[in-house]
Amino acid sequence: MLRSLFSGISGLRSHQTMLDVTGNNIANVNTTGFKSSQVQFQDTLSQVLTNAGGAQDGVGGTNPAQVGLGVRVAGVTTTFTQGAAQTTGRSTDMMVQGDGFFVVRKGTETFYTRAGSFDFDATGQMVLPGDGALVQGWAAVDGEIDTDSELTDLRVPAGTTMAAVASRRATFEGNLDSAAADGTTKSLTMKLYDAVGTERTLVVTFTKSTAGWGVAATDGADTQGSQPVTFDAAGKITSPTSLQIGGVEVDLTTMTGYAGLDTAQAVEQDGQAAGTLLSFALGADGTITGAFSNGLKQVVGRIALGAFTNPAGLEKAGGSLYRTTVNSGEPQVGTAGTGGRGSLAGGALEMSNVDLSSEFTNLIVAQRGFQANSRIITTSDEVLNELVNLKR
Repeated sequence: MLRSLFSGISGLRSHQTMLDVTGNNIANVNTTGFKSSQVQFQDTLSQVLTNAGGAQDGVGGTNPAQVGLGVRVAGVTTTFTQGAAQTTGRSTDMMVQGDGFFVVRKGTETFYTRAGSFDFDATGQMVLPGDGALVQGWAAVDGEIDTDSELTDLRVPAGTTMAAVASRRATFEGNLDSAAADGTTKSLTMKLYDAVGTERTLVVTFTKSTAGWGVAATDGADTQGSQPVTFDAAGKITSPTSLQIGGVEVDLTTMTGYAGLDTAQAVEQDGQAAGTLLSFALGADGTITGAFSNGLKQVVGRIALGAFTNPAGLEKAGGSLYRTTVNSGEPQVGTAGTGGRGSLAGGALEMSNVDLSSEFTNLIVAQRGFQANSRIITTSDEVLNELVNLKR
């Protein structure tokens, strides 16, 4: 049989694979986080008709004479270029800007994906739609995250609570007018909380008399009687610099007593009421910050990203997921924006990186290559037919 016949068959097979890969790319043109693939061809073994000869006295060297035996698919490579961003406005939609993959778990196996269209299940677990793969990261404990700990399933249930914190310190600052008229009073109020979040009101009252300013305080249960307020020659308070009311230290150390200014005010306290999670936002490093009903914000978790030395070595596992192989290298899991990992953007998704103009061009190339190789088979068949018909 003619060698060209089998070369044509190998060409048909290889270009059919190219058509399959190109068709899959086009089919996934709108798949979130999809990465297109490309086919690389290489020739197969070549039959040696004449070996090369070295130069000798009076005779020059000769080149080898070889006939190729066809083509084969050398590999199908995944292209991990960045896809376009599509803004969705959904707080659970996230995209990786740069290198890196979201880490998810299905059963006992860990997978990696660029598709960040997440949802919550009935238990508050962050999952991928369709297959329910669990998003991995680090849960916060009292607003603190330990990224050196093991990855865990991220949970952001709507009923997440922020614990109450008892007030231990309340700060007042500003100026008391030393030239104010006798009998002038100024009452400053501040909300305080006990260990279970019960609210009470602290009232600090400053009263001006002929002897100067005096201060008294009460929180409804505990009362601190009036005592004189003294300032040094530069207008800085010297006494009292603090008061003790119901286990709370009232800090007055920054107050002053200049003439003509009345700016005394309640500034802050370190307690808080309990609260429930109302909404959350995603930071560029994957930190999930919750907004609670008590008006405060607190970190509730952080999404982990994995990076690979050779991402093209990952194996596609379906569902826009990838699994590691011996040639992908081990994942370097960490926080977004560090160690070569990209940043995260909330309310957006990464679209497919398929370039339709290139893919349709590849369709033409594959079609013409298929046609050309089929013509090789037809021509070879005609030659064989002539040989058979030599004897009639």
